[in-house]
Order: sequence, then C-alpha cells, then structure tokens
Amino acid sequence: MKRRLFLHRLAQTTALAGMPAWAPLARAAESGVTPSTVTIGSSLALSGPLAGAGADHTAGVKAAFAVVNQAGGIHGREVQLLAKDDGYVPGRTLDNVKQMLDGNDVFALMSCMGTANTAAVLPLVEQQGVPCVGPVTGASSLRQPGQKNVFHVRASYRDETVRVVQQLVQMGLKDIAIVYLDNPFGKEVLKDAEATLAANNLKSVGSVALAVDGANARQAADQVLAAKAGAVLLGTTGTANTAFVLALRGKASGLPLAGLSVSVISSELGKLGNASQGLALTQVFPDAEKTKLPVVRSYQAAMRAAGVEQFGGSSFEGWINAQVVIEGLKRAGRDLTRDRLRTALAGVKRLDLGDFSLGYGATPGPFVASRFVELAILGANGKRVS
Repeated sequence: MKRRLFLHRLAQTTALAGMPAWAPLARAAESGVTPSTVTIGSSLALSGPLAGAGADHTAGVKAAFAVVNQAGGIHGREVQLLAKDDGYVPGRTLDNVKQMLDGNDVFALMSCMGTANTAAVLPLVEQQGVPCVGPVTGASSLRQPGQKNVFHVRASYRDETVRVVQQLVQMGLKDIAIVYLDNPFGKEVLKDAEATLAANNLKSVGSVALAVDGANARQAADQVLAAKAGAVLLGTTGTANTAFVLALRGKASGLPLAGLSVSVISSELGKLGNASQGLALTQVFPDAEKTKLPVVRSYQAAMRAAGVEQFGGSSFEGWINAQVVIEGLKRAGRDLTRDRLRTALAGVKRLDLGDFSLGYGATPGPFVASRFVELAILGANGKRVS
C-alpha cells in the first residue's frame, strides 16, 4: 500500500508540473537563472561620496542589457541587474553580496565598486566559485595569481600612476606632493606613486591624507602649499576630491594638478566649474564623447535608447563591463552554470567593441582585459581639450 501511495503522489506531482510520471528529475537550476531570465548582482555606492559614480555606472550597465533584451535576450533569457547600495562602506558591500548569494538571487557578480569593498568580497567569490566581472578598482593588491573567478576589465592604478608621473617628468616638474584618500584605495595609490617617483629619481615633497568625506579639504590644501609643491598628484575621488580641488584652486589657481581616472568622476565635473581648467587625468577607457570611435557611438546609442542624454566615464565603464558579461553569457551557452561562464570568460581572447578591444590572456589569473591608459587635459567646462 505504501508503494502504491507513493507512486500515486508522484504521478500527481509530476502531472501538476506538466510532465509524465516517468520523466527523470531535472538538474536543479543555477542560482539567479530561470528559463526566461538570468540575474547579475552588483554592490556599489548609490549613496555617500561616490553616489554619482554608482548611479552613472548602473545606468550604463542597464542600457547595455536593455539593448540585448530588446533583441531577444541571450539564448532566450532576459539579462537583469540586481544592484544594491553599499554607500562605499566595505562592511555593507560584504553584507549585500552575502545576501544575494545566500538567497540564490544572482548567477554572477559585476562592477563591485571600491578597493576595500572589492577586497571584502573576493574571498567569498573565490570560495563559492562565483564569476565576478569588472570590479571598479585598479588596485594591484586585488590582482593575484591563482584567482579563478575575478575578471578585471580596467587597467591598474599602477599603470595609471606610471603614466601620470611620466607626464610630470616630461614637463620638467619637480617637488611633487601626493594627496591621497585616507582609505585602502588612496594608500595603494600613494605606494605606487612613491615607487614610480623613486624610479624616476624623484621624491615627493610631502604626502597628504584627505578624509573620505573631504572634511579636511582646506587643511589638506594648506599642507600642500606649506610643502611648496610644484605640482600635485591626486590619488583621490568623489566628493572629497571636488572639495580639495576647489579649496586648492582658491589659494593657488595655477598649481598643476594630475590625477588618476577615478579622481574626477563625471557626476562631479559640473561642481568644479572653472577649477577643472588644466587638470590632467588618466583615462582607462576611450573618451566617452569621442564619437568618431564605433565603441563610443554604440555606447551613446544605448544610453539614448534608455532615455539618458548625459555621457561620461562612469556610465561608459558600466556599459563596457556589461559587454564582457554579455559575451561571457553568449559563449557559455543555454545550459548555464557558473563553471561554464567562468570558462567562457577566460576564453575571451579578443572582444572587439569597435576601435577598442578587450581580452584575457593569463591562465590562471589574474585575468585583466585591458591596460589601456591615456592622458586627458580638461578645460574650464570640464570637457577634454587634449
């Protein structure tokens, strides 16, 4: 009787599911994957000092996914982004990622923003074997051999720092002060900057720590002037960078400033106004306004289709990171697993986005898709002039 009862209940269950009682049980679906959707998770600043960058970056990702979804998705699945706000606080980043993974909400991760934030989640990423694409950080300390699940896209801060110092040396500038954000990101830039200066037989005249919220911006500007700096190398970002540049320009408008790509995020340019005049910045992606490049035209078209008419480096990076995710999902095939996505991403040797290419060559990691770095000089309106 027990056997007949079991078979009867099995028949009822499978009939409700629309399948015959004799059909084999299917393999459990991967987390974040349904027959019609695949969800990618991200933890980044949507509030706090990098709120503008986070919002712009997210807009770029969503614009890229929207184009794919409107064309039928990838292998019939719509690609979705689940973005959680961490306010640029590493502890919140870890909590967000844990919640997404423990809740089986996401298939993979992308665009976690910040050096300390990314450092907080990488052990979990490697432990659980979750592909993580495009951390928004260039920290060399996060690019270690043996990493199997982290797929960096942008060039490293070390690459950027070398380019900035080269420019300062070519201009004959000496007595360089380093202003760095007082967190793991800034301290890593400081270390790279001091090493690069030493390699060029130079030494900084002083290093000044800038609070993450920019509260000591005026004092930091006074310290730079007291050191009699001939130029300033910026390892800063967000609202803190804006506060410092405005404070320094108010006291020494002609002092040369040069910083990394993250120093002035696009959402902060309007706040700088005339203070952006002559500011030199590295760029780890092509200029988001350079429409003669096919990659830029594709990005801008996607943003316009999403109803966004403002273009900048943060949303462009989000759009580019999304292209890597999209390519990986295409190559991974319909039967999605994290192992298949990981293998697919590692196999992307050349992804041509239109006069800008990405690709992973190192096996095992660290996987780094680009070492592109160029220098841009800004005008008074925040637009690139050279």
